[in-house]
Order: sequence, then structure tokens, then C-alpha cells
Amino acid sequence: MAYIQEFGMTAPAAEEWISELAQRLGWRNSEKVLESLVATLHALRDSLPAHEAVFLGDHLTLLLRGLYYEGWRMSKYSALKTREAFLERVREGVHRDPGIDAEHVARTVLALLAERVPAAELEDLRAVTPKSLRALWPA
Repeated sequence: MAYIQEFGMTAPAAEEWISELAQRLGWRNSEKVLESLVATLHALRDSLPAHEAVFLGDHLTLLLRGLYYEGWRMSKYSALKTREAFLERVREGVHRDPGIDAEHVARTVLALLAERVPAAELEDLRAVTPKSLRALWPA
């Protein structure tokens, strides 16, 4: 696919993710939905080994991939090993909004990912997710 064609399709593709996540969360505020998506993706990215984090990035739309890699330092990969650290990262990403349940957001985003990442590759991601976080993935 030509770069300009892919570039032109990236906003609608990202909007599709945001719209679907908004529907699942039951929210109308697209900004909060995007913040929640990015916060959870960052928390997941930072809990995975670097090669798996890059692998996950390959399955995101071009625009979401840019947001996913925003601020990432490979030397800090796999920093989030505990459930509480993961959820705290999500809370920080949504500016500690008391109306947002970080665990519900994380579970909802991971469920969306589970539907958009091929099954065999999803199993690889789940396998390298720290044990304390695996229960956040859908069954």
C-alpha cells in the first residue's frame, strides 16, 4: 500500500477503534476514551518484553501506533510487573479522574485488542504478560 493512501486511512481507522471503545465503555466523551485507550496501551507496552511490545505495535493503526510509541524508552521496558503498578499507570494516563475505574478500562481495552489481534499472536502476548496481569485479559 502506498504511504499516502495508508496515511489517508489512518484517522478513520483510529476513529473506529475509539468509537468501538466508547460504545463498550458506555461513554460519549471521545477525549476520555482516547486517553483511556492510550493509557492502557502504554501500561501494556511497559509491562511486555521489548520485542513483544514492538510486535503489539505492529497490530495498531498508523495513528494509534504513533500514540503507542509516544514517550517509550526501550531501556525501561518491562517496568510494570504488578497489577497495581499497571492500574496506577492507567490512572495516571486518565489524570486520576475519580469517575474512571482503571481496572474496568484496562479490561475493556484488552478485550478490544483481543478481538483485533490474530488469535495465535494474542496467545503469545498473553503468555509474556506478567502473571499478575494475565487475569485482565478476557477469558
